[in-house]
Amino acid sequence: MKKRIFNILLLLVCGLFSIPVQAQTRAEKNGWRLGMQSYSFHLFSLTEALDKTQELGLKYIEVYPGHKLGGKWGDWVFNFNLDTQTQKELKELAASKGITIVGTGVYVAEKSSDWEKMFRFAKAMEMEFITCEPAPGDWDLVEKLSKQYGINISVHNHPQPSDYWKPENLLQAISHRSHLIGSCADVGHWRREGLDQIECLKKLSGRIISLHFKDIAIKKVGEKEQHDVIWGTGILDVKGMLKELKEQGFKGVFSIEFEYNWENSVSDIKECITYFNQVTNELF
Repeated sequence: MKKRIFNILLLLVCGLFSIPVQAQTRAEKNGWRLGMQSYSFHLFSLTEALDKTQELGLKYIEVYPGHKLGGKWGDWVFNFNLDTQTQKELKELAASKGITIVGTGVYVAEKSSDWEKMFRFAKAMEMEFITCEPAPGDWDLVEKLSKQYGINISVHNHPQPSDYWKPENLLQAISHRSHLIGSCADVGHWRREGLDQIECLKKLSGRIISLHFKDIAIKKVGEKEQHDVIWGTGILDVKGMLKELKEQGFKGVFSIEFEYNWENSVSDIKECITYFNQVTNELF
């Protein structure tokens, strides 16, 4: 009876706030959460990115620093300088669409003293992680603040000359540090740097906090970069990566970072989500 009453109340609340009630996927039941990296929609405002994320049926978003808020906030941008009221209203706006802001990134501190501001902001926004690339000299401070605020540090691997472009570099920096610190595995960047993305995942086993997940096109002569493609149609062996993560017992967020067809990517991303669900339904 109690469960029935709860379900009725849930339906009423979701109807009141226009939140679609969705069955939990097999991936979610096993601790895998699929969300958006808002940079995929950087040509649009954050309020529009939230609308698109809702349209895609996703419940999580990682917001990149500098994303214009839009709506009543106009050209204000997402960063640690936002006032308390705006922070509250952004969380409420996301929640009204059934979305949680789980993290921010990729953050690169301009100066060491900014780290405290970023952690305070992330805590106020109830984020789980900060995706970032800390300066080598900031590690003691970052680890201290991560423990103090209880927020994970998910280290991203931009291509060279990033300090963390390959797993060995990251492991050298963090292997002796708190397990609140780990990798934001950008599988596309690894492959663009000539690394085997599945081998990279294996090397970071137990240290992967989140992912910038994608599939990319084959390298073509004359093209500057291997662009993103619909998952399962490129060269990254999406099934192989997901199988490896399952074997590792990974639990966390897959942020969809689709950096192609910028103005009309929603339909492509829908196909990525469909493929992800198909593969994870087979795995679990």
